[in-house]
Amino acid sequence: MQMGFICTTMCFARVSTLALGLRQLEDLRQFKGISHYEGPESGNHTALPCPGELLVEEHHSNYGEPWAGGRDVFEFLAQASQLRPDSQVLEIGCGTLRVGLHFIRYLNPEHFHCLERDELSLMAAFRYELPAQGLLHKRPLIVKGDDMEFSKFGSGIMYDLIYASAVFLHMPDKLVWTGLERLASKLKPYDGRIFVSHNIKFCSRLGGEECTKRLTSLGLEYIGKHTHDSLLFNHYEIWFEFRRSKA
Repeated sequence: MQMGFICTTMCFARVSTLALGLRQLEDLRQFKGISHYEGPESGNHTALPCPGELLVEEHHSNYGEPWAGGRDVFEFLAQASQLRPDSQVLEIGCGTLRVGLHFIRYLNPEHFHCLERDELSLMAAFRYELPAQGLLHKRPLIVKGDDMEFSKFGSGIMYDLIYASAVFLHMPDKLVWTGLERLASKLKPYDGRIFVSHNIKFCSRLGGEECTKRLTSLGLEYIGKHTHDSLLFNHYEIWFEFRRSKA
């Protein structure tokens, strides 16, 4: 019985590895083995070199949390937002795609967008993670920027989920509010969700009543706070949920 289990497990692992290898080969043929974009799309992307430290996955330790925990965050957000493969998702500050990889894998092609400021993180995403995971064919739109400017994602896009993990707490309050003002009209009314992790000091520093008034002026509504426990890593995160309260 034990030998049969081992053989089954090994066969499954080989099939999974073969499937990934075939996907990587197809990416190589179709996209020339690169994850930056060419032709008409090239203006929306950043072509980057591939420094040696990426090849030893040094970027997996850049953000102070287990790399494997990205799957845990994805599952929480997917369930909380009732995610579907055809959902449109925007991550603000996707870093090296610790969480984003799982969204990209699940969503339909071109349905994952990200705004990221750090060039080394972008290198890790474009030059290592997407090719290594066989995800080039999903064509995520990842743009370099630190000014909460979302015009490169298109004027007609409407998001089902916008999330920022430990990003807003590192930004000036004024810039956060600028971003929320620009994003409010891009969030699907009523059903679309914004999730922000750790804290919302940009709001609490104004005081409860003033923050509510400012959110209301943007057409946004604070829904509540979630405590997400990760039993795998004996770790928890606080997430704050918002929605667009009017069309």
